Amino acid sequence: MSTSPSAPRIPLELQKVVESEIKEWHFHIYFHQNNSDEHSAALKLRDSVLRLRRDGAFVAVPLFRVKQAPIGPHPVGSYEIWVPQETFSSVFSYLCMNRGNLSILVHPLTREQRKDHETRVAWIGPSFPLDLSTLPFRSAEIPLQYPSLRLGYSAKPQLSLEMRLKLGENVEHLLASEKEAARAPPRD
Repeated sequence: MSTSPSAPRIPLELQKVVESEIKEWHFHIYFHQNNSDEHSAALKLRDSVLRLRRDGAFVAVPLFRVKQAPIGPHPVGSYEIWVPQETFSSVFSYLCMNRGNLSILVHPLTREQRKDHETRVAWIGPSFPLDLSTLPFRSAEIPLQYPSLRLGYSAKPQLSLEMRLKLGENVEHLLASEKEAARAPPRD
């Protein structure tokens, strides 16, 4: 936080939100391991994600291993796709539109793996019950993946707190003439 007299005062709430922002995600594509049609559809979806990553549509990294049977908290066959915040919405959108009948578990990567799979979870398609007994409550570090990409938790912040504050003020100013947009409360 800046202390110069002309610098804007950064609200503590803004600072906390930015510091706790989730920067990496997992998508788990589920298939019933004894259903050859689902298994085939899951592998075709994986190949599509790999082609689209190669062609620059988004950054998404499927693990090389496809789990043919339940493992860990996952009750059926599955594979995992790591996605940084920078392309989360593109991958989410693509999987929503192209999953067919497959179910997809979406969860953040934080120090609290059990919460990530239990209360911070979202589903694209029908949900499956998970066995959370295999997951730790808290890890010492954020589970950093693929730091060589310099995305997600490995990326340098693109907007400072001061820049975010100015951006917010600009958005409020622009929305002032929009009848349907709710107004932010005044600062304390």
